Amino acid sequence: MLVGSCFTEHIGARLSACKFRALTNPFGIVYNPVSIARCLERLSKNERPFGAGDIFEHAGLWHSPEHHGHFSKPGQQEMLDGPNAARAESAEFLKKTDRLLLTLGTADVFESRETGLVVANNHKLPAAFFHERRLSVAEISETLGAILQQLHQGNPALRIVLSVSPVRHLRGGAVANQRSKATLVLACEALVRQLDFVYYFPAYELLLDDLRDYRFYAADMIHPSETAIEYIWQFFADTFFDDETKHLNTRIEKIAAAAGHRPFNPDTEAHRAFAQAQLEAIGNLKKEWPGLDFGVEEGWFRGF
Repeated sequence: MLVGSCFTEHIGARLSACKFRALTNPFGIVYNPVSIARCLERLSKNERPFGAGDIFEHAGLWHSPEHHGHFSKPGQQEMLDGPNAARAESAEFLKKTDRLLLTLGTADVFESRETGLVVANNHKLPAAFFHERRLSVAEISETLGAILQQLHQGNPALRIVLSVSPVRHLRGGAVANQRSKATLVLACEALVRQLDFVYYFPAYELLLDDLRDYRFYAADMIHPSETAIEYIWQFFADTFFDDETKHLNTRIEKIAAAAGHRPFNPDTEAHRAFAQAQLEAIGNLKKEWPGLDFGVEEGWFRGF
């Protein structure tokens, strides 16, 4: 399971493409550590479903302060259905997962003046509704540490990887972004020192210190470019995958690349032979690794 900032989505997509059983961001993109901890608490403690008291209406849509905007809907029940379905599926997934990747995006949070709670998303409500502040290193490590210990006690096989997102949060300026990221880095260090089942992956440092060039940012100068994402992914693979997994990934990637090929003349004998060869390659992989799901690729090649 992967939870956290938008960079989490990139790693999750690549894991899924390599046929890992991966579930990414059950509450949508979540940036701050307190909201990430709250997400994990919701999933682990079998709390009541989300109800009318957990959501609010603004600008013609119903929103949840614990969820990303893609869950927002014009109808109240329609809005509740999405988070509750995702929560039920993800709670079961979390019980069984043995790897949890958390990507922290910012230490700067919005607290609701009405409830005093940190929100995952302010959904563009007026600034007067919130108090903005920066979490401390101790607050982050204590809040995340408590739920991580609880998860590990219930599932001793669980290993947790922490990372700081390389995506820049520049709403408060470059200095505020660096101070926020520094807070996250120090909090991750404290957690790794405290918990022997927690590890740190340096996504933030790879972009800033290894690549060190604005060529590796997208046009908005905030998000990493595809080249940077691929570089960090390769470092991730080299860090966490053994040789057997790397070899398997290479075979899967070749099939995925073949499935992405769109022929000009699919009715030719050459393309039928190409598709058959890919189906045989998939069949061989499934014999070796019965848990792999190639349903999409098999459907494409059989459609030739």
